[in-house]
Amino acid sequence: MTAQPVPPRPGPARLDRIEVAGIKAWAHHGVLEEEKRLGQQFEVDVTLHLDTAPAGATDALSRTVNYAEAAAAVHEEMTGGPYDLVETLAGRIAQRILTDTGHPLVRRVGIRVHKPAAPVGLPVGSVTVSIEREAPAISAVLALGTNLGEREQHLQDALAHLAATDGIDVAWTGPVLETDAVGGPADQGSFLNSVIGVRTTLGPFALLEAAHRAEHAAHRERLVRWGPRTLDVDVITYGDWASDDPELTVPHPRAHERAFVLAPWHAARPQAQLPGHGPLEALLARATDRGGLRPGPVVDGFGLS
Repeated sequence: MTAQPVPPRPGPARLDRIEVAGIKAWAHHGVLEEEKRLGQQFEVDVTLHLDTAPAGATDALSRTVNYAEAAAAVHEEMTGGPYDLVETLAGRIAQRILTDTGHPLVRRVGIRVHKPAAPVGLPVGSVTVSIEREAPAISAVLALGTNLGEREQHLQDALAHLAATDGIDVAWTGPVLETDAVGGPADQGSFLNSVIGVRTTLGPFALLEAAHRAEHAAHRERLVRWGPRTLDVDVITYGDWASDDPELTVPHPRAHERAFVLAPWHAARPQAQLPGHGPLEALLARATDRGGLRPGPVVDGFGLS
C-alpha cells in the first residue's frame, strides 16, 4: 500500500477580529488610597480573535460571539475588585473572555485599559495597559471509521493528516477494531474503527474543518446516510463544551450508544467519561452493537496510550 503524501504543517491559521472599543465604567482601581476611595473613569477596548466564517456562512449568532454579552462581561470586571494594578484588571478581563463569555470560539483576546486620571505627577493624556492572551489548548476526542478501499491505509493517512495540522497535537490513540456496520444499507462491508485524543488550540468549527479535510484526502463521498465510506472522522467531544448546532453537535449525539466508539476509547482511557452520559465502561456494557466488535489489524500509530 502506498501512503498518501501528507502536506507540510501550515503556519498558524489567521483569525478574524471583533472589536468593541470605549467601554466605560467608574471604578476604584489604583495603588493610592484616594484612588480606591474616590474612584475615576476607566475605559477598555477589547479585541476578540476568532474564526467568523462559520457564522458568516449561516447567519447564525450561535456560531460567533455576542459582543453585547462580551461588553457586559468587561463592564462587570471593570467595576469589580478593587485592584492596585491596571495590569491585574486587564488580566481578569482577558481570563473572563477566554474561559467564560467567549469560550470556546475566542482563541485570542486583546485588552487595552485606559486610565485617564492616572496619578503620574506630570501632565499626561492617560496611561494605557495593553495585553494579549491566548486561549489554552482543549482536549478533544475524534472517532475514525472506514469500510471502503484500503481501510488500514485510510486510517493511517487520516492520523498523519490530523497530526500534521497546525493547532492539533495527537495525545493518544485507541486500538483498531473491526466492527459490523450499524445502520445504513444491510449489504455493506465491515468497518475498521478507532478513536484518537488530541490537544488542540483550534476552535470547534476549525477542528471540524480539519476532520473534513482528512475525509476529503481519502476521497470521501456522502451519497447514502450511514452508507459505505472510505473515511469518516467525527468530533465526539470538545472539552466540556456542549453544542446542539446541526453541523457540530457535541458531545456526539449517538456516541453514548455506539460500541465502535466506546470500546477503543475505553481501551485507551479506561477511566474516561462521556460528558453528559457518564463512565465509558457503563455505557459500553449497555451498547447493543458490542457483539459485533472484534480485534482489528495492527495499524501504525494506533493503540498508543
